[in-house]
Parts: sequence; C-alpha cells; structure tokens
Amino acid sequence: MTTADEKILILDFGSQVTQLIARRVREMKVYCEIKPYSTPLDEVRKFSPQGIILSGSPASVDREGAPLVGREIFDLGVPVLGICYGLQMMTHILGGQVEHSDHREYGHAILEIDEPGALFSGLPRQTRVWMSHGDRISRLPAGFRRIAHTSNSPLAAIVHESKKVFAVQFHPEVAHTDDGKKILSNFVKGVCGLSGTWTPESFVDRTVAAIREQVGPTGRAICGLSGGVDSSVAAVLVHKAIGDRLHCIYVDAGIMRAGETEQVEKAFRDSFHMKLSVVHAGGVFLDRLTGVSDPEKKRKIIGNTFIDVFDEEAKKLGGADFLVQGTLYPDVIESVSVKGPSVVIKTHHNVGGLPEKMNLKLIEPLRELFKDEVRAVGEKLGMPRDILWRQPFPGPGLAIRVLGEITPKRLDLVRRADKILDEEIRAAGLYEKLWQSFAVLLPVQTVGVMGDERTYESVCAIRAVTSDDAMTADWARLPYDLLGKVANRIINEVRGINRVVYDITSKPPGTIEWE
Repeated sequence: MTTADEKILILDFGSQVTQLIARRVREMKVYCEIKPYSTPLDEVRKFSPQGIILSGSPASVDREGAPLVGREIFDLGVPVLGICYGLQMMTHILGGQVEHSDHREYGHAILEIDEPGALFSGLPRQTRVWMSHGDRISRLPAGFRRIAHTSNSPLAAIVHESKKVFAVQFHPEVAHTDDGKKILSNFVKGVCGLSGTWTPESFVDRTVAAIREQVGPTGRAICGLSGGVDSSVAAVLVHKAIGDRLHCIYVDAGIMRAGETEQVEKAFRDSFHMKLSVVHAGGVFLDRLTGVSDPEKKRKIIGNTFIDVFDEEAKKLGGADFLVQGTLYPDVIESVSVKGPSVVIKTHHNVGGLPEKMNLKLIEPLRELFKDEVRAVGEKLGMPRDILWRQPFPGPGLAIRVLGEITPKRLDLVRRADKILDEEIRAAGLYEKLWQSFAVLLPVQTVGVMGDERTYESVCAIRAVTSDDAMTADWARLPYDLLGKVANRIINEVRGINRVVYDITSKPPGTIEWE
C-alpha cells in the first residue's frame, strides 16, 4: 500500500532535532518519514520521495566514521535540502571544502540573503536564524553558488540550480529561526511542488482500506487496550475496518489510577459498542512485585506478567490472527538508531514481546503518526474529547510512581494523592495545557506536626510538565495558589502523607517519569 501520494524522505545523521524537521513537514499536510542515513539507495528509490532532506549531526565530515551518503543520492532527479551537517557533508562528497572554524557559531545569527530565489522567496533580505556548528564551508562544489551568508559563515546557504539541490548552514526546523517554517515550506511546496494531501480524513480512508486488505474477509484481531489515547484510537480505527472481528482485552493490573477501569469499560462497551474482556489481575501483579524496588526490574516484571495474563485471556478467545498495537511514530524513530543501538534510558512502556510469543501478525495503524496527529484522527472518528486529550499514562502505571517497594498501602496513597491533583488541575482549566501531571510517592519519611502531634509520614512529589511530543519537556509553572491548594488537600485528606514537594526538573536532564 502507498501510504501517501506526496512524500518527503528525511535522512537522519544523528541530529537531536531531526524529529522537528518531520513535524514541520507534517504541519504542511505532507507525509514524511525519517530513515537512517545508511538506508540503501534501492530502498530510497522504492520509497519514491518527491524531495529529500538531509539532517544535521554532531559529527564532522573529515573525522573517522563520519556518517556520509553516496553521490548517487544527488542524481535521483529529486530535490534535496541539506541542513547544517547536511550542507557540510554535501559539500565534502561533491568536491567542495569544509574547514574547522576558529569562530564557532552557536545561537542566533543574522542571515543576509543574497538571492531570494525559490528557497528564500517571500523573506526579508535579513532574517534571524539559529546556528549550531563549529565547521563551515570554505569552497563551493562545482555547479553551486552562494545565496545567503552571515558574518561568520560566508557560505550560509547554497544552491545547484539545475539539480534543485539546496543547503543551509542554520536550522530552519527550530522555533528560534524566525522564518524557518517559511523556508521549509518554500522547499517542500515550492521546489518539490507538493500541495498537502496528508489529512486526517485521507489517513482514515487509506488506513481502513489497508487494514481490511491485511486482515482479509475472515481474519480476527485482538487489541491490548490501556484506555490511553494511542490504544483507544487504534482500537476504534481497526473496529471501523473489521467490526466485531476485533476483540479488545483490558488488563487491570492493580496499578491503575482511581476509577480508570470503570471508565474504560463504560467507554468501549457503552459508547463504542466493542467486544471487551476486562481481566482483574491485580493480585498476580502485586505478588510478583513484592520486595522489588529497582525500576527496571519493576518494568520487566510488569511487562512479562502482562504478557502472561494477556496470553491466557487471548487463548480463551481462540483463533485470533492479528494483534493491534498503538505504536506511534516517535516509538518507531527511537527504536532505529543512526549508528547502532542507542543507550537504553529505561525500557519502553510498549510491550514488545507479545507478537513473538503469540505468533500473531501485527497491526500498527498509528505507527506513521505523532501524538497530535493521532488526536486529529480520533476526532475524525467521532471519539470523545475526554479520551483523546487524556494525558499519557505509563504502561507500568502507578508502580513506577511509587518509588521503592510496591505495597497495596503505598499504591493507595499515591492513587488518592493523584486523584486530588487531577481534580484541581482540571478545575483550574489546565489539564489539556499540560503534557502530564501526576503524583509520585517517595521512599522517604519526614517529621511533621499535625494537631499539635508529631507525625512521621511519607513525602509526595508533584510533577507537571509541558511538551509537544515527550522527547523534551519543561516543568510547568503552575500558579502558587494552585500548588498550595493541592498540597493542603493532599496533606489533609490522605492520611500517611505529611509533606508535598514540587519537581522543577526539565527533560533533559531528567526524564518525565521518576522511574
């Protein structure tokens, strides 16, 4: 199946902001994919892009092991745009010269446009851009000419007119480049001639047709439903394609938030009229987690237990051919390293062991989408806002929000504190403005004074962050009055917690979850 008629290919050389390029292209309603720079040329041809973008990189072109592509990429008859390292690499392999500069350029710079042309059409002669490089071009490759410069980069933008190959030293994808979106649009829509046909409606139509073709007239599918945005939209999309041949399984692991299981049951049975099995397996999970404090061990135990419980329930249903998962595009990108395996910060909450163990074929209808696109698709499917704008909740649930050993009592404390925070965040009208907001129970006890009596009870941390896609996040500047009200309610209403603190760590250096 052809995913879209209009496609841009982004070759990743290891930049920390490659995803931003993809997001900017998607915002133009043009489909794009990120692939490693080492993608074979035959695979590039098979993808049939109408344009190629070469990302930045922390590497230098003349260093051993520097990521490079072959010259053939520029002979495909497809427009190419090189960004930062993409400019330097293009220059290097096409016969120009790159040098290490004594004056590195990081941060804002004023770009002087010498020749507006196709790339800078509609821009002022001077515009503010974001630089992040230590190398620069000192000699152009044959056939190229300069179209812009800065005080520190004499060749800040270049073009090979007949080949439609462009390159810029700055980063148009970041918000710090004032006219960055316009520059990218000039390339994607102007140079490549794309109009923007990638819409939620077109995605739903194509995906429903593809699922029907994949499953066939008699195939059956099961879906591990969490109640979160991703699995919910995936389930509704597959249900639209194959109806009652989809059966959802929701595993209540005993580490869910207050009222969560009841909400899922009501939504999928009463509102969506889908086949749903609810498995109450809290006892099994908590037994296996007894005495375990290490976060990675917790995640693995929960993942393995989920597989066991899900597998047992699936066998009761019998005869399923496919497994539906709510994998998103950031999950796909993170699983493909530019140069070998990435460092594991923590095990991903998506369970990867199910297909292998159960011999089921995968249906991942959302693997091309970012979170905001998933919500747009859900809206087109008529799904309610309270599901689509539900904040992300980790697969291991409250088990990684109770630091240290998991016990029913400690789970109850964090569940009650989290419910209070949720109520107050919603009452303040901030729920949809935050990426996540939640309570964490610390393995720490402190002395307090309540009713003239000494207490020695647990500490609760409040975490609230803003983010676009969870790749980076900033701590939310919640109003002091709101924080005071939340802390006061938790201490007064949750016996066992006598102190509340607020986490003001961004990602990086921290992660969003504490474990």
